[in-house]
Amino acid sequence: MTTNGAKASVGAIVAAAGLGTRLGLGSKALVRLNGRTTLSRAVELFLGIDEVSRIVVVGPPSRLETAEHEVSALHPGKPVTVRPGETSTVSLRLQNYDTAPQRFALSVSGVPTGWTATLLGGGQPIAAAMPASNSSVSLQLRLDVPKDAPIGTQTLTVSAAGDTTKLDLPISITLAKDLPAKLTLTPQLPELRGTSKSSFEYQLSIKNDSGKKLTVSLAAQAPRNFDVSFTEQYGSQELNAVPIDAGQSKDVKLKVTPPNTAAAGDYKVLARVTSEDTSATADLGLDITGQPRLSLSGREGLVSTRAAAGKETTVPIVVTNIGTAPAEDIELSGSAPSGWKVTFNPKSIERIAPNENQEVQALITPTDKAIAGDYVTTMRAAARGESASTDFRVTVTTSTMWGIAGVGIIGAALLVLVGAVARFGRR
Repeated sequence: MTTNGAKASVGAIVAAAGLGTRLGLGSKALVRLNGRTTLSRAVELFLGIDEVSRIVVVGPPSRLETAEHEVSALHPGKPVTVRPGETSTVSLRLQNYDTAPQRFALSVSGVPTGWTATLLGGGQPIAAAMPASNSSVSLQLRLDVPKDAPIGTQTLTVSAAGDTTKLDLPISITLAKDLPAKLTLTPQLPELRGTSKSSFEYQLSIKNDSGKKLTVSLAAQAPRNFDVSFTEQYGSQELNAVPIDAGQSKDVKLKVTPPNTAAAGDYKVLARVTSEDTSATADLGLDITGQPRLSLSGREGLVSTRAAAGKETTVPIVVTNIGTAPAEDIELSGSAPSGWKVTFNPKSIERIAPNENQEVQALITPTDKAIAGDYVTTMRAAARGESASTDFRVTVTTSTMWGIAGVGIIGAALLVLVGAVARFGRR
C-alpha cells in the first residue's frame, strides 16, 4: 500500500477474547491445535506482512499476560541494552512447527572484535539443537562485552541451519555506560480471602530490568497489628533482601497474618521492593470474613456452685459469641467425676449473633456416694470448629438424713457404753 509515493504504516488488531465452549472452557485464543495456539497463528500471519508496523492483541486482562508471552515468543528479536565490561544473556527459543525433527547447526555472526558470543543450552555451550515436532528448545545467547567497547548499537545474527531450512534472527545490541536500575513487582494473586485465623500468602515475582545485578530489599506496609514476613518461594527461611541478576526474575512469598481480633472487612497491604535509587510496589488485598468465637461463664461470671450427693442441681450457664460472625448449631457437653451426671436444657443452641449471648441450664447430679468436698466439672460449647470451655467448682454436701442417722448411731453407742459401765462397774 502506498500513499503519495510512500509506504503507509498499517496496524493490526488481534482479538483474543473468545469464550465459546466448542473447544473447551477458557480462552479460545490460547487453545493449542497441533502444538500451536490460534493466537500465535494469527499473529505470525501479520508478522509476515512488511506493511504491518504494529500488532495489538486485545482481550480480558486475565489472559493478556499469557497472550504477551505467545507474541514475544514469535518475535524475540527485540533490541537488547547492555553495559560494557559486563556479561548479558538473551533468552531465545527454537520452535518446530509441524515438521519432522531435524538437526540445526547453531552459529552467531556479526560479533564485534573483542566481544564473545556463546550459545547455551541448559547452561552449557552448544553447537546444535534438534527440537521435536511441535516442540521447542530453549537457548541463551551469552554476551561478554569488553570494557573499552564503544557506545553504540551492534547487530548480531543468530542462525540455525537444518537439512532443508535455515533460520536467521537479527538481534540489536545497544551499549550504554550506565543503565538506571529498574524493578518490577508482580503478584500472582493480588486478592485473597480468609478468616482472622488464616495466614494470607502472596506469591510475588520480582524482575530486575536493569543491566546489572542488584540486591533488592523487601518490605511491606500492613494495617496495625498485622504481622508480615518474606520467605523463599519454596522454603521457610525469612528474607530481608534477595540478589537478582540482570534481566532475571526472583519469586518470593509474602506472608500476612492478621490478629485474631481483626474484624471482618477488606484490608490493604502494600508490598515494596527497593534497590539503589529505584523501587516498585504492588497493591495487595485481603478479605477477612467473619469468624465466631465462643465464651462460657456462669451467670454474672460465677463459676462455682453447691450440690448435694445424689441430688440434681441446676446451674445457669451463659454462652457468648464474642466473634464477628454468627455461631450456629452450638452443641453443649460436660465432663465430671466418675459416676456423676451432666446434662443441659436445651441440649444445643441454634444460633447466636455476634456480641450476643444465650443462657442454658446445666443439670449436675453428683453420685449418691460422693464424699463432701470440692469437685471440678468442665462445661464445653462447640460450633463448626470453634469451641470454648470453662471449669466449674462444685462443692458437695452430704444428705441431712445421713447426718441424723449418724447422730442416732453415735447416741446408741453411748447408751450401750454407759449400760456396760453401770453393770460391770459394780463388780
